[in-house]
Amino acid sequence: MKKRSLKFYWQLFTSTFGISAFTVGGGFVIVPLLKAKYVDEYGWISEKEALDMVAIAQTMPGVIAANSTILLGYRMAGIAGAATALCGTVLPCLITLTLISYCYSYIVTNPYIDLILRGMQCGATAIIGNVAWNLFYAQWEKKFLLPLLIIIVTCIANLFFHVPIMALLGIDALVGLFLLRDPKYN
Repeated sequence: MKKRSLKFYWQLFTSTFGISAFTVGGGFVIVPLLKAKYVDEYGWISEKEALDMVAIAQTMPGVIAANSTILLGYRMAGIAGAATALCGTVLPCLITLTLISYCYSYIVTNPYIDLILRGMQCGATAIIGNVAWNLFYAQWEKKFLLPLLIIIVTCIANLFFHVPIMALLGIDALVGLFLLRDPKYN
């Protein structure tokens, strides 16, 4: 493992803190933000590594955002990196929840807070839609018909036939395991 400076740990902490502080909408919203920061801006990892980390984070129990940053921190700087990234990810949530708990009765009845949260929900939905489109478009550009078919069938099965997401993930995993072994898909 490469020895890291205090500046690196501070940069890892502040970047995960900032992403966590301004990410609303669940774990999938963090995916494009992690990519933008650690792949595009810092160049610490490749896009494939980022997607692999998020895929692994989804299979682990717990919050995807925390799991992803733990894996990123561990990949970059071992246990110290994982602890640093985890602290940066969890602290904004703890601070926010502490503040909200003191003002809960005011927040719950405030119509402006309700409108702000609705706007944030729309933004989070747009970000998740953007990630889904980018994944679909990447497969389209590569002309990989089987992954495109998997995406389309999974969406249809969930939206129109209400097949549970966990069942679809299991089926998609098996399809990937048995049908996507060809090196061209990597």
